[in-house]
Amino acid sequence: MLPTHGRYDHHDLPGRARYLWPGGGSGDGRGGTGLAVYLGVNLEHFAFGEGLGAELAPGPASGVGPYPDVLNYAWRDYGNRVGAWRLLAVLDELRLPCTVLLNSAMYHHAPALVAAHRARGDEIAGHGRTNSERQSAMPEAEERRMIAEATEAIRRHEGKAPTGWLSPWIAESRATPDLLAEAGYRYTLNWCNDDQPVWMRTAHGRLLAIPYPQEVNDIPAIVARKDSASQFAEMIVDDLEERLEQVAGDGVPQVMGIALHPYVIGQPYRLRHLRRALRHLASRRDALWLTTAAAIDAHARTLPSGAVPGAA
Repeated sequence: MLPTHGRYDHHDLPGRARYLWPGGGSGDGRGGTGLAVYLGVNLEHFAFGEGLGAELAPGPASGVGPYPDVLNYAWRDYGNRVGAWRLLAVLDELRLPCTVLLNSAMYHHAPALVAAHRARGDEIAGHGRTNSERQSAMPEAEERRMIAEATEAIRRHEGKAPTGWLSPWIAESRATPDLLAEAGYRYTLNWCNDDQPVWMRTAHGRLLAIPYPQEVNDIPAIVARKDSASQFAEMIVDDLEERLEQVAGDGVPQVMGIALHPYVIGQPYRLRHLRRALRHLASRRDALWLTTAAAIDAHARTLPSGAVPGAA
């Protein structure tokens, strides 16, 4: 027996319960759809002269060169100053909702950008204080304090606490699910182990793990694998169409996430390809549920016992 996390049980894909998401059309007169799709827009802020950060070119975060890391800091900041606004225009054009994965430092750094998403009615989910830090490296008391600070900032500015969380760098300590449930979170996006929501055990009750993509995600695709903008757009379309085929008829329902970072996808030549992919997505809205992660969580909790796999 190998060491395990103990958070959920293994469930093979065949034989799972069939259910429908709201919206779209199943094609058999029942209404509903087998595919829920959400966009995860990461709004992140980074410390200057220290800390972690994605790198356009090797810098201090990868052990190359001293701080200040002007090249990579400025590349990331482009997303908040320019790229995110271009992405917002595309979302408005196509009437697409999104889940904003928010570093709470953005309330100080770029409040107008957060306000623009608020005005659209987008979901604001917790994403730590800043992506310059990694919560898996924190002692438990410090991690609990970081979660509380990020949560309270969102509650103060949005008028309600977030229900979902994505850790900076998707990094967890062994205590993270417990701390999230303790803080009142209903779902996490950290675990990419399935194409359906999965119940996780915590010391404070169940926590829903909603699929967050590590493939249809512009950082692994474009920054890590060096895929082109065209390839990333094709990835979105192919992922969508393959899933629609799989959920047709009596197929097991699925969740498709698309993860976007404005400093990557907001570059003009990449945005042009993304717009093409999202236009295709919007054209298929009658066959799927275009929604937010919070709405997926809310609907999953209405399903009959046993429909959602994971923890007993």
